Order: sequence, then C-alpha cells, then structure tokens
Amino acid sequence: MNDSESTTSSGREGCGGGGGEGEGEGSIQQQQHLEWKFSQVFGERAAGEDVLEVDIISAIEFDKNGDHLATGDRGGRVVLFEKIDASDHEDRKDQEKMDCRSIRHPEYRYKTEFQSHEPEFDYLKSLEIEEKIKKIRWCQTANGADFLLSTNDKTIKFWKVQEKKVKKISEMNVDPSKTVGNGSMACSSTSTSPKPYLSNGGSPQRSYNYLSNDFSFPPGGVPSLHLPVVVVANHETSLVARCRRVYAHAHDYHINSISNNSDGETFISADDLRINLWNLEVSSQSFNIVDVKPKNMEDLTEVITSAEFHPTHCNMLAYSSSKGSVRLIDLRQSALCDTHTKLFEEQESPGSKSFFTEIIASISDVKFVKDGRHILSRDYMTLKLWDINMDSGPVATFEVHEYLRPKLCDLYENDSIFDKFECCLSGDGSRIATGSYSNLFRVFGCASGSTEATTLEASKNPVRRQVQTPPKPARCTGAVRRGGDASPIDTNGSAFDFTTKLLHLAWHPTENAIACAAANSLYMYYA
Repeated sequence: MNDSESTTSSGREGCGGGGGEGEGEGSIQQQQHLEWKFSQVFGERAAGEDVLEVDIISAIEFDKNGDHLATGDRGGRVVLFEKIDASDHEDRKDQEKMDCRSIRHPEYRYKTEFQSHEPEFDYLKSLEIEEKIKKIRWCQTANGADFLLSTNDKTIKFWKVQEKKVKKISEMNVDPSKTVGNGSMACSSTSTSPKPYLSNGGSPQRSYNYLSNDFSFPPGGVPSLHLPVVVVANHETSLVARCRRVYAHAHDYHINSISNNSDGETFISADDLRINLWNLEVSSQSFNIVDVKPKNMEDLTEVITSAEFHPTHCNMLAYSSSKGSVRLIDLRQSALCDTHTKLFEEQESPGSKSFFTEIIASISDVKFVKDGRHILSRDYMTLKLWDINMDSGPVATFEVHEYLRPKLCDLYENDSIFDKFECCLSGDGSRIATGSYSNLFRVFGCASGSTEATTLEASKNPVRRQVQTPPKPARCTGAVRRGGDASPIDTNGSAFDFTTKLLHLAWHPTENAIACAAANSLYMYYA
C-alpha cells in the first residue's frame, strides 16, 4: 500500500463559521493540529485470508452517547460493542505506570451479536430479498435496555437488547431423610412399595405417569415430590436480544435509509420513490409523507437516495436525490409533502456536462450537522456543505478523490462509479469525514479558516505523509476547498485498488474518534 496523505489542523467553530458562539476558545483550538492514531481493530483478517461475502460490514452506528457501537453485515447479523470504562483498566498490572493517554480516548470491547434478518423470497414478485443490513439506528434507552432499528431492503425490525440475570436451580425444597423410596413418582412404570394413593384397593398396580381424573393427592401432599428452588446466580448475566416489532410490507422498492425523529416516538423509512412515517409502537401501518412516483414510470427522472430527520425540529426532514439535489420539507405544511420547503442544488457550469455528469452527481448520503443549520451531502466525487438559510448553492465543497476524474470510463465499466459512500460529522460540527478507495478515508476541517485535509488508510499500521494544501478560499456560494489533491497512487494510477473501498464510517458523538469498515474488519482511530 502506498503512503497516504495527511495534513492536520483543528477548529472548534460550528460548520459555516456562523455566530460568535465559542469564538474565544475556538480561535485557540484552531491552532492545534490533530494527529490521527490507530486505536483498535476487530475482525482483521490474516494475510492471504479470503473474506466471506456474509462477513463484510455494511452498516456502522454509534449511539447518542457513544457508549455503544453497532455494526451490521451482509449476512444479516448485528454486532454490538460497548465502551470500556476507565475503571476496567484497574486490573492491569502496570496501572501505576500506564500513560493516562491510553485510556483517554474511547476503547471498545465486543458485547454481543444476534441474527437480525434472514434471506427471504417474495413469491408475488419472484424476487429474492437479501439479509444484508442496510442501516442501523439507535433509539432511546429505557430501564437499562438498549433499543435499535435495523433494516434490510424490505423489512425494518425493532430490537431490545437487555441484560438478564442468570437463574440456576440451587436446591430441592424437601428433606432427603424424609423421602420415600427413590424420591421419584414418575420415573418408573411399576411400583412394588405399598402406596395406596397410587393404586386401587392397596394392591400393587400400575402407577400413573400423568395426572388423570381419577388421581387424588393424599392429605398433606406427596412426601416424595421434589420441587426445585430457582435462585439468581451471583454476578452472572447474559445479554438477550429480542425483536419487539417488525415493520414490513410498506415499501415496493429497496429501502435506502431510516432515521429516528427527535420526539423519540416516530421514524421514517425511505426507498427510491417514497418516504414513510412510522410510530415505534405501531407496526401494522405507516403514513406515506413523500411520493415522487410519476403516473407514467417513463417520466421518471430522479429517485430518492437518502433521508434524515432534523436533529431538533421534529417537523422537518431532508432528503436527497439522484440528480444531486437536497430537499427540505416541513411536515406541518400538508399530510403529503410532495412540495418541498427549500431546494438545494448546485448550478452546472456551462460546457461542463458529460456522459458521467448525472451519475457522479447522485447523492449517496445526507446528514444534518448537530446544530441543525447545515446539511452535509456526499456525491461520488465530493462532499458539499449546505446552509439551510441559503439555497443558492453549497457554502463549501470538499474534493475527496479528484484524481479519479480522468478514470471515470474505467470506473463506469467496472461499476465502481455506482458505489455509495457514506459521510459523517464530528460532534462539534468542526470536521467531516468520508471514505474512498484503497481503504482510505478523508477528514476535512469545515470550520472557518481551517485548512485541514487528512487522508488515512484503514490499517493496523497506517502509513501517512505530510502534504501541502492550498489555502481555503472565502466562504461564499460555490466556494471550493481542495483538500490536498496529491493522490495516494503513482502517476499511472496502477497501484490504485478499486476492489478495496471504505464505504461505511461513523464519528463518535463527543470524542475525536472514528470507526470505519474495511471489508470484514472494523478499525477505530482517535486524535
């Protein structure tokens, strides 16, 4: 693997640099340089080891506190990890010599896993439905239990994961010295000892294996009957995952995204042509709130690619399309929100259109910044940052792998041009990240004045080099920020690997920590 590029800087302002909140501290933090370091890896394969298709990770999600991390794979399994507390390090022998930095950043350990989805077959449409997990979303915790939503192409499931105390049989509640015979009444088919309550007339006859209508207990009960006493074992627990609800039969097309509402009661699911609104407590029906299906399918020009609720306003959501536009809708306007409140799209420059223009303009992921004022979108070549108060164009554009533009023909022929890369944001909104090929991911600083553009390889021993990045232009409509165009390949591009791609990643909600998936391996980085 060739060296990857890395330049780092830091900023604590929110995306867009709007407002004076935190300016004093932010200006100081902006001087700092983040150095990304490898933290952990789960499921790393050995050299030359083949990766099974079912083991490839297809979804990653932190919960809102960062205490738990969930991954889904193409085999329909959900794997949960939990954060290791600082107190868990006390059992280390060299605790007194341990560097405090080793436990400052988040570390995780395996918690449990369960089979969320199974392969299905739609007999009406003669269609196979894969078990692959498309999205995972954490819900609000309650009574010490964790709740999450997981979905494949057609069916959404609501899971409850809870620790159950292990119960064991400790003793029998009868004095062994007072038992009669061998202490069992149903283990033998004949009886030789005089038991008048098991026979007729006191003569030895066949004993009853099952209670019948002509069976009666003697006064005071059966002295040889043993009843077990079940007690809770000391400090022994087991994690149990139980499917609480199944939301099915609501989508004719493949589900591409799900998103929880800030009200904690509802969520949306989106496919190519429709967005449905669900109540977590009701799985039998949903409400169609967006429908872009034309009367004649030949008139179809764009499809929905991703959708997400506003982080604080439960009446607002945004969805992206295959034409590179983002629409903001308000549920208070009408029951069916086919008319958007705002439309965000970048105007094409004259003479720049080509055969690949519409393909690479398709947005694969859309995310709200935590403040709710900005929206981040990822198309094939770039990340774009939008201000919801300014729909004339993106406030910033970040080029992810511009060096691939001369190779669009090759990317089209091997279908790589249709890969759907995800994006994520830091909890404070000052940085954004997304993946690329050769198991690379890129981190950009989006605070005002930031020139951060880091490229890192998802590997246990990542190799980086420092490159110069041009200064960021003024923040205005159509502003473009080139995040270091030096490619991690040679001049001919022969070392670039299209088969290894980093599609899925997630940012810790409160720490500078990123979890990213490379095939079946989960890599953790911190700064």
